[in-house]
Amino acid sequence: MKIGVFDSGLGGLVVTKAFIDKMPEYDYVYYGDTANLPYGEKTSEQILSYTVAAIKFLVSQNCGLIVVACNTATAIALRFLQQQFMPFFAPDVKVLGVVIPTVEEALSYNAKKVGVISTRATTSSMIYRQELLKINSELEIREIASPELVPAIEGNDFAEAKKISEQYAKKFEDMDSLILGCTHYPLVKNMFRECLPQVRIISQDELMGDKLKDYLQRHIEIDICLSRNSDYKFLVSEWNGAYQKVASTLFPDIPIKKVEQNV
Repeated sequence: MKIGVFDSGLGGLVVTKAFIDKMPEYDYVYYGDTANLPYGEKTSEQILSYTVAAIKFLVSQNCGLIVVACNTATAIALRFLQQQFMPFFAPDVKVLGVVIPTVEEALSYNAKKVGVISTRATTSSMIYRQELLKINSELEIREIASPELVPAIEGNDFAEAKKISEQYAKKFEDMDSLILGCTHYPLVKNMFRECLPQVRIISQDELMGDKLKDYLQRHIEIDICLSRNSDYKFLVSEWNGAYQKVASTLFPDIPIKKVEQNV
């Protein structure tokens, strides 16, 4: 069985790289639903439908553990997947999200004022606010959506992404921590750090590798079922040349391929 990683586009490749850097021996299948991005501007019903289809596809690729790297899909669909869908569709396959590990990391340094920048759908779901307040009910939280940032990153327009990042960074100058609540945003994390040197930036690529390794160490029954051939496959639902350019910054030697079937 392989480790599957799902994202609405290419942002989840950043998390996948974190997994591979930490645990290169495992086999990975990445699926980016580029045909339907950005998820952050879709309805909850659309996001749920796209996410279920992606999970079905990764199960068909023999994935025994699937990480929903998309924050928006995690916010909208993860609970349904874990509690209702997977127990009937594929009861032996585990599905994990990225929000709770990110929240745990954000609060591991006694933060008092936490900012969250994410897609519109993630912000509207209030999942970060809810999970942060479960741990510390006295937190000051500021959530802001940045709908322009994902299209700029996916389009390989990092000059525009820099302008957008600088614009939004100003809104968090009085925070002590800022969660980059979208897996695309690690690709511009240094832009936020340049603008906010006094703010601790929580970027999911820097924490998810350790989080998954810890999970597998605590769940030996899953770990022993995972294959270890260092085989990596990167797939997308729709292709354009900009995608390979973005991906090559992370994986210069591994091509992205369009899936040959409907998912």
